[in-house]
Amino acid sequence: MTSKKQKILVGLSGGVDSAVAAYLLKKQGHQVSAGFMKNFSNKVNLKGSCPWKEDKLEAYRVATFLKIPIQTFDFEKEYKDIVVKYLFDSYQKGLTPNPDILCNNEIKFKLFLDKAMALGFDQIATGHYAQIRKDKNGFHLLRGKDTNKDQSYFLAGLNQKQLAKSLFPIGEITKPEVRKLAQKIKLPNANRPDSQGICFIGKVSLKDFLQQKIKPKKGNIVDTKGNVLGQHQGVFYYTIGQRKGIDLGQGGPWYVVKKDVQNNVLTVSNKDQAELFTKQIKVKNWHWINKKYQFPLSAIAQIRYRQEPQKVKIIISSSEVEKSKKIIISSSKSRVSSRDASRNLVLDRLEQEYTATFSKPQKGVAAGQILAVYKKDELVASAIII
Repeated sequence: MTSKKQKILVGLSGGVDSAVAAYLLKKQGHQVSAGFMKNFSNKVNLKGSCPWKEDKLEAYRVATFLKIPIQTFDFEKEYKDIVVKYLFDSYQKGLTPNPDILCNNEIKFKLFLDKAMALGFDQIATGHYAQIRKDKNGFHLLRGKDTNKDQSYFLAGLNQKQLAKSLFPIGEITKPEVRKLAQKIKLPNANRPDSQGICFIGKVSLKDFLQQKIKPKKGNIVDTKGNVLGQHQGVFYYTIGQRKGIDLGQGGPWYVVKKDVQNNVLTVSNKDQAELFTKQIKVKNWHWINKKYQFPLSAIAQIRYRQEPQKVKIIISSSEVEKSKKIIISSSKSRVSSRDASRNLVLDRLEQEYTATFSKPQKGVAAGQILAVYKKDELVASAIII
């Protein structure tokens, strides 16, 4: 929480978490306003629920109840150009993206934050279950007090500038406490269920959503020995570890263990088979939130939201070390400027592969997802699984 009285713009989603966040800030004496973000409206009538109108109504009801001004920010074009495009591009490559993390990076804590700053606000606030701590070295992102609802994983891409201007008022309390407080003060959405589904899109069927751009393409479903078990409508619609939607009859349940995008082949396995699990993964494109740690790095990590923290050791892949050495040697011998040589080294380090080895096998690891790395309760870095 912040002690100095400030002008704060709270992102009201229509849910109880952001409503309680706004209430707590107002109770502290801050000058609080609210903003509702309209990002996706399901204009093509996809199956499922995209309740943005209902969300907006609830957000405005909360603002009226709390007696704070509210306005709507329309980011639908930017959301489509950034988040939706990222979804389609990733699935077409056979990856399993995390749109919620990108949505936080580019929409909530960039576009919304930029709007707030342009309007003269000191900070923004959201209803995330996470905490921010400041010391002489800058800002640190910590897990929320409620370990069951901790949402720090979704904030793994934030930087120092974003953290410096952000507040998470409910990060220091638990979900039951949030719900109890909302009921006590009679918030109009006190008993509203938590939202589900993709960030701002809701419960829209992912397959139907993807079929807007990625057309069905029949292919074989095979077991780990190559035996054909059935057919699928397109490997793009599946993710590693997925069980739902794979109805092959006997021998199941079946889980996706491999996607061959080039040949349009989906490989599945029984839950008892080892192909579902791996102790070692490759990652790249590190993002450091505060301090940059040296490798090898021993820490705890998550490969998905609400996963129990796993012990991990991360090293630079041996092949990448040799590649870096070759670039350094070739750069020093060739007639290139020091600026070009430096740029080559920077690009090489950005694409450099790292090996993360877990103490226990991990189930359903999917390329494209985010590895979030923690030191105790502090989220220190993230990288993309490849």
